[in-house]
Amino acid sequence: MAGWEVRPSDPRRAARVRWGLLLLLLAVPAAFYAGVWWQLRATQSVEVERQPMQERVIALEQELEQLRQRLVVVGSGEKVAQQANEQSRLTIKLLEEQIFKQQQDLAFYKGVLAPASRREGLRIRTFELQATDRPMHFRYKILLSRVGKDDKPLEGQLMVTVEGRQDSKAVSLQLAALTQDLPDQFSGQAIPFAFKHFQAIPEAGRFAELKLPEGFAPHQVRVRAEVKGEKPLERTFKWIDQE
Repeated sequence: MAGWEVRPSDPRRAARVRWGLLLLLLAVPAAFYAGVWWQLRATQSVEVERQPMQERVIALEQELEQLRQRLVVVGSGEKVAQQANEQSRLTIKLLEEQIFKQQQDLAFYKGVLAPASRREGLRIRTFELQATDRPMHFRYKILLSRVGKDDKPLEGQLMVTVEGRQDSKAVSLQLAALTQDLPDQFSGQAIPFAFKHFQAIPEAGRFAELKLPEGFAPHQVRVRAEVKGEKPLERTFKWIDQE
């Protein structure tokens, strides 16, 4: 009859096609759950490595603070041997370098563990400030880090200003001007930086020194970071209470 066509039927071939489609449908969710399980195991492994390092940094910082307090007491006594004083200073320097190394490692792990929803890139972590036994002299250091897994060095520059009042007027002083004639003085207004995961200014976790002019009452420190191709990042830090 016109319009009719006879096609041979193969039950075994049809069964193989159905089984193949069934296996394909099962393989897609299985692969998805396997990927989720692997990512979870990898994150847990990094977290296990990070926790002891965090505890080590806390312990080192506590020991460093005790030594600093001891150094203040030692320095105030007129009959204390110069050798003991120098030994304390060397120990403090060693601890600062150890903490700096631990902070570098922690910065890397925090970048790996950061949720994908967080913006990756530069972070201005702290502007740490300490008073000294000399009027208007202070010790400081700046800590920078980044979030993300990119190993390409992050390059840019910092502009640091100390804001306050002098003669009842608002005044902003560049950090470079406050470090003149001091050991860690800056040659320009901007401070260049280049790092992968963590950087301290000055290097190796040391403290640098700044000197405020007479009659200047500081209020806060403004740190502005500029990275080529990105929006500037800015943070302010309150000046320490000297009372």
